[in-house]
Amino acid sequence: MTMWERVRKALLNSLSTTFLRIWKWVRAFWCKNGLLTLSMLSVATGCLLGFLLRALELTELEKQYFSFPGELLMRMLKMLILPLITSSLMSGLATMDSKACGKMGVITITYYLWTTFMAVTVGIILVVSIHPGAAAQKDNYSVGKVVLSSADALLDLIRNMFPSNLIEASFQQYRTVLVPVVKSPGFTKIPGKSLSFIYFAPDDKNPEIHRPVFLELTPSPEMTYRTLPGTSNEMNVLGIVIFSATIGLLLGKMGERGTPLVNVCQCLNEAVMKIVSMAVWYFPFGIVFLIAGKILEMEDPSVTGQKLGLYVITVVSGLIIHGLILLPLLFVLITKKNPFAFIQGILQALLIALATSSSSATLPITLKCLLENNGIDRRVARFVLPVGATINMDGTALYEAVAAIFIAQVNEYDLDLGQIITISITATAASIGAAGIPQSGLVTMVIVLTSVGLPTDDITLIIAVDWALDRFRTMTNVLGDALAAGIIAHVCEKDFAPKPPPQDAGNTTEKFPAVETSHLHPKDNVIEMIEETLFDQTGVHYNICQV
Repeated sequence: MTMWERVRKALLNSLSTTFLRIWKWVRAFWCKNGLLTLSMLSVATGCLLGFLLRALELTELEKQYFSFPGELLMRMLKMLILPLITSSLMSGLATMDSKACGKMGVITITYYLWTTFMAVTVGIILVVSIHPGAAAQKDNYSVGKVVLSSADALLDLIRNMFPSNLIEASFQQYRTVLVPVVKSPGFTKIPGKSLSFIYFAPDDKNPEIHRPVFLELTPSPEMTYRTLPGTSNEMNVLGIVIFSATIGLLLGKMGERGTPLVNVCQCLNEAVMKIVSMAVWYFPFGIVFLIAGKILEMEDPSVTGQKLGLYVITVVSGLIIHGLILLPLLFVLITKKNPFAFIQGILQALLIALATSSSSATLPITLKCLLENNGIDRRVARFVLPVGATINMDGTALYEAVAAIFIAQVNEYDLDLGQIITISITATAASIGAAGIPQSGLVTMVIVLTSVGLPTDDITLIIAVDWALDRFRTMTNVLGDALAAGIIAHVCEKDFAPKPPPQDAGNTTEKFPAVETSHLHPKDNVIEMIEETLFDQTGVHYNICQV
């Protein structure tokens, strides 16, 4: 063998080894981060495609056809909300000890209220410091829109907590509607005569000639509004969460009698998660058209940027400070763990939140990321996430506080300290009632504005950019829910630790809830239970079979 052949053989060996290493690395990276990479590329592609297609000036029908794949993504996610919330809450709470469940509930609600108040404080400090209302101009005209009072909005929230019909709550929620009532005009009528005037208008061809114009005036009637019960075509998530949590707690106290229903909920929950695992590969394709379609629908970005650019910067800055500084800092102080490694595990859920602007629709993906990537206890995630998707709206609370003070600045209305404190409290309370649906913050903002006497008609000032800010505040909401699950799993870790088995080993099998063991697969009339499941719970090996 010549020297050149040896060199060539050595080079080929080294190249093949290098190529094999690269291939293994690419394969491992794709298995771990392939879906996340596709989702990030789809977000960038959707933004680019949307701005490029704006030059074509598509018609409304063409925009609707173009957005169809994105509409399928939203429908697919919304389809999973109801079975996931009911099954996860019922099975999760039924398998927990009542004391541990009560402790976790108190900690969860307290944590959510505290972080929401923190978000509101950050927003108020930024909007008072930056003062974005000075750069915005109010249009000379405004379309008057009658809105609900804060009392009616609050009563609607309480009514939705106790739905009168559970089937109806799965697709509708209660909402008070205002019906106009016309009063008779205040002018006295003369029989046979009408109120009329004669004006002299210049002629079109010869301005020096004035032609008489007869004008008969009808006085505008006085309008009053009456409240009537109504509905809106949105799922009543709050009522379903409260009902499911109540049923889950009662099933846990029923013991063996409630086990069959808990098993059904457990199986339904795992079936939904398997659907999510299959459907998740469609998401990158749907995200492209969902984002591009929204960009096609928005108004002229240059005009909107001149009017509301400083307002957008204020809101986004507040969301970044709260989501990437304060919440991770709180996570570090409580768990002593790296928060950004935790956040890396839920990036897929954050991208879905950015695309859908719905924390409820993102719930299946968030649950999947926490269980598979971050190893959160299944029982904690099943309780914390559905509750958080309903009441934990950090981004929405920050947005409402900033928007309320921004509207006050546009109207040159000086707020004193008492009114700012009122805004902070009402924004915290109103965000709890904001449903996890796109642009729900505009509805609950009425409560914040009326609490300090601000004009509710001026909500129209910020509608032009609300669709974009809604996506960023939804990401903050989902991030807050996920970090809360990590914190509560750490705090309640001892409560969910496996307990030592009792001395009577013959009766041990009855102590384990059927929902926490592996699914039972019949084979030759024998049901086998995997030993590792019980070993993880107790540290003791068991061989159990049922003929």
